[in-house]
Amino acid sequence: MVNAVPPEAHSGEPEKKLRILIAADTYPPDVNGAAVFSHRLAKSMAARGHEVHIAAARTSRGPDMTEHTEEAVVHRFRSFKAPTHEYIRLCLPFLVEPAMGRLIDEIKPDVVHVQCHYMIGKAAIDAAAERGLRTIATNHFMPENLDPFLPFPAWFRRIVAKNSWRDMGRLMGKAAVVTTPTPLAARTMMERAGFEKVLPLSNGIDSAYYERKPGEQLDRPIRPTVLFVGRLAVEKHVDVLIEAISKTNPALNIGLDIVGDGEQRDLLAAQIEELDLGDRVRMRGHVSEADLRRAYLEADVFAQPGTAELQSLVSLEAMSAGLPVVLANALALPHLVKEGANGYLFEPGNSTELAAHLDRIFSMDDAERHAMGERSRAEASKHSIQTTMNAFEALYRGADWVENQYEGNRA
Repeated sequence: MVNAVPPEAHSGEPEKKLRILIAADTYPPDVNGAAVFSHRLAKSMAARGHEVHIAAARTSRGPDMTEHTEEAVVHRFRSFKAPTHEYIRLCLPFLVEPAMGRLIDEIKPDVVHVQCHYMIGKAAIDAAAERGLRTIATNHFMPENLDPFLPFPAWFRRIVAKNSWRDMGRLMGKAAVVTTPTPLAARTMMERAGFEKVLPLSNGIDSAYYERKPGEQLDRPIRPTVLFVGRLAVEKHVDVLIEAISKTNPALNIGLDIVGDGEQRDLLAAQIEELDLGDRVRMRGHVSEADLRRAYLEADVFAQPGTAELQSLVSLEAMSAGLPVVLANALALPHLVKEGANGYLFEPGNSTELAAHLDRIFSMDDAERHAMGERSRAEASKHSIQTTMNAFEALYRGADWVENQYEGNRA
């Protein structure tokens, strides 16, 4: 429900099509929640007839460039490889800030929607503020998420995080509306960055896409299967899930499919070999969107051991496919679990507790697991992507607050 609509929306005149600039430090082909959301946002706004532009980093060496995709005109800025991360690209301020100013002067957007307050996000916020443009700011992660990529002592990383929170408040505070995917993240931003108001607005999910179609044929795994989807990064704690598989009841013969790639792949492969799980754990790497959908539908349970999830789109996708979930009791993940109804929470890092929950689910009969999956599907359907996109469109047009229909998004 949108409860703050600009007056012109009631005038009877056709609403003006907007020119929207989405500024994102990470965008496909990057694979992460923020990149996926930005891509879906662009596709949705383009489908509504708006003119969409993306400001993002180049994914390889070279000068600024422009490419045309189905959903948007993508403006790629010169970037440099981050020495501590496989795909993150760094845009230097003295290059990206004047380039952003030139881009905004050229395309003259009606609204600028930034997805972070670093690099490209900072350049877009400052350029939009200087020109008096309406700005919406969405935060997808916490500054502490950078810890695995900062090769410094813990005391120094704490200083970096404190300064990053301060900068978030200073920069995103220039926006007309600040949003984040969950109430927990909104409260944290108000406490740590000093915001007076942050709108918790779900990233949204097209839950129907992940449902099995009538007559659709699926390949059943040779053993009961747990699925993980995500980057193979330190904060995802996939090693905890692999260890948990080794602790499950051998009689249940539980297997694990790992979909995704990242800097931890070699360490995880070594762990699988060390635990002699080669016949039960598959590392599938990146897969296509169609194959990912099939992976959800062919699995039995979804597990997410990550401790840095502001919403976890992959968990919502798995729930949309009707999977029971076992999630770490950290950040936003508890909002997705009705304990014992659609899944279970476990203490972060506790592989023994995770294994016990997996044993419990796989010891149920098919009807019990199916009932849990149906509850998951019902919970995921509350995060309608149409509701989310309606809300952002209203914000673009001048609303100062919107309310998601999902009661869990009310701070």
